[in-house]
Parts: sequence; structure tokens; C-alpha cells
Amino acid sequence: MLNVKKMIAALACGLASISAYAAEPKIAVTDLTYEEKVSEYFRVVSASSKSSVKGSYSERETDRSYSQRGHVDAKSESNYFEAEGYYTYIDRGELKTYTADLKGALLKGGAVHLIQARPYVGKPMEKIFDIIGRIKQGMYPGADYVLFGTVSNIQFRQESNQLQYGNSMTASLSLDLVADFSLINTKTYEVKAAFSASGSGVDTKIISRAGDRVVFNRGKVMQETSRSLAEAAYGELMVQFGLPRGANRPANAGTAAQPVVTPAPEPVTVYR
Repeated sequence: MLNVKKMIAALACGLASISAYAAEPKIAVTDLTYEEKVSEYFRVVSASSKSSVKGSYSERETDRSYSQRGHVDAKSESNYFEAEGYYTYIDRGELKTYTADLKGALLKGGAVHLIQARPYVGKPMEKIFDIIGRIKQGMYPGADYVLFGTVSNIQFRQESNQLQYGNSMTASLSLDLVADFSLINTKTYEVKAAFSASGSGVDTKIISRAGDRVVFNRGKVMQETSRSLAEAAYGELMVQFGLPRGANRPANAGTAAQPVVTPAPEPVTVYR
């Protein structure tokens, strides 16, 4: 009898887990869409010339007379054109670098199911921002919601500062990224959450004197930016969507709490 009760309890627990699993919302995360005005300098120089020569000649001689005629027709034409200025156009597309950590945060949280989104195909026209049209095209099969992100600002900065003592100075490369997100219901097209999130990363070197060559770790800067953006976006999404961070994890997952490891400081590279 006791074994039967245990089996019933285990079955009920399993059914509850399956029900909770099915009830978790399925979310697809798009790559970050961007639009940027680009100006490029141009200079055009064109030169051409053409010429033609036509001629005729006749000569007549008899016992009593001699005559000759000649005719030459020459033409020459030259053209020269020069122009310079700036050509401005709109560049659109998707950044495929800064959403992997956000997807990882959603997987670790366990409150939602992650659905793989199909990449945007076609020319990067204004339609790339039409997320409703992309949903209707079936680009997110099986998803209950689509987390659509657009870049509102992205900027690399390179700076140098003199240290207070000595002749050494610091040189840094930093990246700031701000993105706007909307969580959209794929059935009703209702916006369930809307927020902006920012991420940043920096790599700093110490150089002994001005003019020394410095090689920055751009990969480290981009990774830090992606991770901090993911943390900020995940927190906002969980709050607005009404889910606690790290909710819905099975109680018997058997995963022990991992100790917090403080990373060792990265050694500073000095170029001489």
C-alpha cells in the first residue's frame, strides 16, 4: 500500500512538472536590428578628348596646263569634369553578436522556453523593423512571444590619460551599447513588455610613453558589453513579464549551489 502511495505521489509530481513545463511561455529572441546614417567622401575626375582629320587632294596635268587642289578638315574636342563631396545613405541590418548572452540568461533562469528565431532574409530595407510582418511570415514557429531588440546607440571610444606620477599613461578602448526591447505576443500582437537596456565594456593598458603602440583586446570589450547588456535586459524582462528571476526550476534538479568565484585581476600589459 505504501509503494502504491509513493507511485501515485511520484506520478502526480511528474504530471505537475509536465504541466508547469507546458505552461512556461515560449520566447524567441531576435538579433539586434540597427539603422545608421553613413556618410562617405567621394571625388570623381573624368577627362576625355577626341580629334578627327579629313583631307582630299587632286592633281591634273595636260600638255598645256597643270592644276592641283587640296582640302584638309581637322577637328579636336576635349572634356574635363571634376566633382567631390559626401554621399549619405542609410545602412540597416542585424547585429548577431550581442544576443547570445541574453539567450543564455533566459536558459539559466528557467522561467521560459527559448525558441530559435530564424534570421531575417532579404534586402535590409525598412521592412526589417516590421516585426509584425515577420511574425506573420512564420519566422518564429512555436513561439508564444518574440523579444525584438533594436540598437538605439552604439559607440566605441578610445581615450588616453596621463598618470599622476611618472611619465606613464593609460590608454583605453571602451564600448557602450543601448538597445530598446519589445516583447510581443505572436497571436494577438500585444506588447507585453517594453524597456531599454545598456551594456558596456572596457580594456585598459598602461604605456610608458606617448607614441608607444598599443593593441587592445576588442573581443574582451565586446564580451563584457554583451554580458552586461544581457544582465540588464533579463532583469527588466522578468520584472515586466511578472516572473521572478530564476523561477520554475525543478526542486529535484540535483544541482548544488556553486560557490561564487571572484576572477583574478587581469595583468596589465606595459609596452616599452
